[in-house]
Amino acid sequence: MRHGMTTHGLSQQDRAHSPSFFSVARAMGQHADDLADFCIPCNPYFPTDEMFGRLERNLRTILKFYPSDAGAITAQLASVLRLNPSTISLANGSTELITWIDRLLVDSSVAVPIPTFGRWTDQPMETGKRVDMFLLKEADGFELRVDEYIDFIKRRGSRVAVLCNPNNPDGGYLPRREVIRFMDALEDLDLVVIDESFVDFVEAERNPSVAAEAVVRPNVIVLKSLGKNFGLHGIRFGYQVSNPALTRKLSAALPKWNLNSLAETVIFMLAEHRAEYEDSLKKLALDRFMMHSQLGQFPELTVFPSQANFLLVKLPASVDGAELCDYLLAEHHLLVRQCGNKIGMTSQFMRFGVRPDTEVERLVEGLRGVERLGGGRHTTPAIELVSHSREPERSIS
Repeated sequence: MRHGMTTHGLSQQDRAHSPSFFSVARAMGQHADDLADFCIPCNPYFPTDEMFGRLERNLRTILKFYPSDAGAITAQLASVLRLNPSTISLANGSTELITWIDRLLVDSSVAVPIPTFGRWTDQPMETGKRVDMFLLKEADGFELRVDEYIDFIKRRGSRVAVLCNPNNPDGGYLPRREVIRFMDALEDLDLVVIDESFVDFVEAERNPSVAAEAVVRPNVIVLKSLGKNFGLHGIRFGYQVSNPALTRKLSAALPKWNLNSLAETVIFMLAEHRAEYEDSLKKLALDRFMMHSQLGQFPELTVFPSQANFLLVKLPASVDGAELCDYLLAEHHLLVRQCGNKIGMTSQFMRFGVRPDTEVERLVEGLRGVERLGGGRHTTPAIELVSHSREPERSIS
């Protein structure tokens, strides 16, 4: 199955991000049809086949005509979400909003826990802001301790604070009451941003979002990612929720036609497919449980608990994450992500997107052959990962 393809050269194109599915597929050529993506976390159950069929039938019209302006599309999303349209800005991906939040609302300094989504550290550094990094410790399971983070922010004098919940890349989740306590303690800051890009995948409690709190607070923005929720990263759409004054400031900076017709079509389909979306989240939660159990069969791996649609895994010291990426791609046509380019992590950590059983079986098969990594190049031989043969029970209780 080897075809000589590695992720190393592609990764050099953007050191802060993994190579795209398309760049890897182009490099793989005839083997691309067999490529399974564990790198980009998505929702494999939504949109449904029926929804994709509808999009395919209307693709010519969708591509030929101009979309509605952002205001019209935002109003429809607000209707689906039962939110006041004056409290929502819809953008070409959540990263576009991160860029404008930094440019418009971050004056001098921002506190960010690390490791986390890279744009929260990279974007303000690119514009010359001071980034105060609060290290989440592996010994604590990368748990964010609210009181310690608040004390850090006040000691450093940070004027803006960011909190990703669930966090990326570990999937750690902070209960809603703790997020509210965090916002309460920092009401004197210029801005508090709660990035809820993965919050729809949380099953630890009902209604985990604090978006309703944001609209009545003077200094809070909640960020959402529709692409991550719906498994449609290629469309590029995300939104923010905040009080009307903050929303007006952000919306004024965004282009009037910043969303494409495909994004508009999907948003207008959502109202009649809410039940299917909720069902997709239940299926993904079961997949997450099963995948955690299957990876947990390898005693040499540390699998961290997650409330997102990905799992953080620590490799044994004798296995290099970059080599593992290349091996799984070359031998098993699996695209995976090592976290060596995330601030606060090393290539000993892998983030695997949650996938259905059939694809996880391919990943498990690939991990069983990890003793072949590096051949004789290791000064210390890579150990063999040996899984137990037991089957995990199918339960998400």
